[in-house]
Amino acid sequence: MEITHPFHEQHPLVLVAEQSNEGLKAYCDGCGELISTPCFTCIHCNYHLHKQCAEAPLQIPNHPIHPKHSDTGFFLRQRPYHDDHWVNGCALCKEKRNMFFYECYSCFFSLDIKCAHLSSPYKFSQLSKYDIHKHPLTFIESHMAIDVLKNFNCLWCHEPLTYDIYFCSDCPSFIAHKKCLDELPTKINHPSHHIHPLFLNYSYGNHFCNLCQKEHSGHFFCCSLCHFNIKLECALLRSIIEDKRSHQHPFFLLWRQGSFICDACDTEGNYISYICLKCYIVVHKKCISLPRIIKFSRHDHCIFHKYFLETQELTKQDCKICFKKVKLDRGSYSCGKPGCNYVVHVNCVLENENLYEVIEEEKQYDELYEKSMQSSVIRVIEVNEAGEATKIEHFSHQHCLVLADKMEEEIDRKCDMCMLSISTLFYYCSECPFFLHKTCAELPKIKRHWFRQWNAILDFEGFLACSLCSQHCNGFFYRIRGWQICIRCAKVADIIECEGHQHFLFFDFKCKEKCNGCGNKCSIGAFRCGECRFVLDFGCLTLPQSALHKIDEHILNLTYDDDKKQSWCDICEQERDPSLWYYSCSICETSAHPKCVLGKFPFLKDGSTFSSNKHNHHHDLKFFRKVEGYPECSYCGKLCHEEILKCKESTCDYILHCKCLDY
Repeated sequence: MEITHPFHEQHPLVLVAEQSNEGLKAYCDGCGELISTPCFTCIHCNYHLHKQCAEAPLQIPNHPIHPKHSDTGFFLRQRPYHDDHWVNGCALCKEKRNMFFYECYSCFFSLDIKCAHLSSPYKFSQLSKYDIHKHPLTFIESHMAIDVLKNFNCLWCHEPLTYDIYFCSDCPSFIAHKKCLDELPTKINHPSHHIHPLFLNYSYGNHFCNLCQKEHSGHFFCCSLCHFNIKLECALLRSIIEDKRSHQHPFFLLWRQGSFICDACDTEGNYISYICLKCYIVVHKKCISLPRIIKFSRHDHCIFHKYFLETQELTKQDCKICFKKVKLDRGSYSCGKPGCNYVVHVNCVLENENLYEVIEEEKQYDELYEKSMQSSVIRVIEVNEAGEATKIEHFSHQHCLVLADKMEEEIDRKCDMCMLSISTLFYYCSECPFFLHKTCAELPKIKRHWFRQWNAILDFEGFLACSLCSQHCNGFFYRIRGWQICIRCAKVADIIECEGHQHFLFFDFKCKEKCNGCGNKCSIGAFRCGECRFVLDFGCLTLPQSALHKIDEHILNLTYDDDKKQSWCDICEQERDPSLWYYSCSICETSAHPKCVLGKFPFLKDGSTFSSNKHNHHHDLKFFRKVEGYPECSYCGKLCHEEILKCKESTCDYILHCKCLDY
């Protein structure tokens, strides 16, 4: 039995009714739990769904936990997408896990697929008018332990949530027994402020909590004489916290009158700290439960949290994300593989949840990783004495491919995968004009890419724009949960050396400065220098090192600086900024903008098909770099000189300037 699921349309899913003897060590992409039969699986890539998750309805009419929009309903989504800035965590379990979830049609209220299917004995009431919190509270009546909330404790008494409770679907930390809120004291003596008692107060505006150093509104305890405020969640803290997943000993609450440096993350804290009396380490409350092992997308191995680094010689270690010093006697994440000195700050590596996943056991991750990797080479047919594959079957082509080191004809052939010129070892098809660089042919069909933590799947698409460099091309792309990355960008590491700069560059997701290559503002992060203010985006980093243009008989080389005060482009005859990159010929002293040399579509092949669902014409269009004669553009009426889209149907004379196409 096969099905096509809307969240995995590229391949059918096959029903697995019974578990094999070996067992299937994988996780459901719907609910995140270990897969068990019956389930649906993709034989082409590492994608699995429990039968129940695969058959989950794409819409549900309403849910009792969200009566505010009971008339609009929920729709099924998969988390995350790169442009989903408003996707929240689950309103019930407070997690933001990579799984299917239901989202309200009218707002961004969401429930994980597991939480959405909760049934009796949970009784959800209408939203409470309880005047204790800035948001309305939902009341859950239960006479037994609520399984989905078993990892939470009451914010006031810190006991398990085994009775009637109130919780806020907007605030992950606000969840309490009904009894605790009903009997909330109006006056307390607090160890963080010995000189005066604190009184219960309320404010619609924001107040600063002196303990957690965050803004809050609603009810809080305060001393009006000293302007000292504590929000409810911080007023009564647990005296002992134990989490053996992160540390073998319990932590004890230690009140402070001043600041301290956390031994777990090496950043400052105030008032609230917890101490391990065995190891004598002092940490933030939030750092008690730091994950012990994570898989970070920018490193090949699992990395481990340690409170200090043991080294043979105490040498300087720089964080491989921000490239600032890592203190060896403070907490950090480091690689456990022998000979690998990868070290990162705690806050640097945990800053973006899209870049890491928590691992329970390193061995378990290694097994899953090996299973997920798939080669693009289906079969090696012949090898030479050095062990190189000289004849192969590749998943992207119907004929066998043969290894060669030079072209028989003096023609500028392009690799059909990365769309760059063939120069080094390559595979070619003897039956049709199909070429692949050897390095491109050997790229895995499924891999982990450092830009995101999830599997990247190699796919062919006729006409797409890369999510990183924004260039349109018709080669191959790696797809990662809504992102599409061209092969040129996929080959770039997160730490690089660049011919246009004397220092190495590292990728910074937060960098929004202007690129030194083109002058454009970087929108998705950029490669930057740790020693100076040099910044480079993916578009400039992946520019071809050389190019041909009719303006000059010689090859034009990418050039990085110009000592002239005023420069001009020899193609468009407009002024050129001498501080930006350009192409030049040292023999003829020709210089030109990169966009003028390469054109708008440097990575498209003649005859590439542009699907009809991406433009206003009712037939597919074909791309051509040059056109015979000077036909009129069907949109603007002007003569077409180069780079056109022409109707695929021979009986239709529709022609369009590429610049007239609205992308």
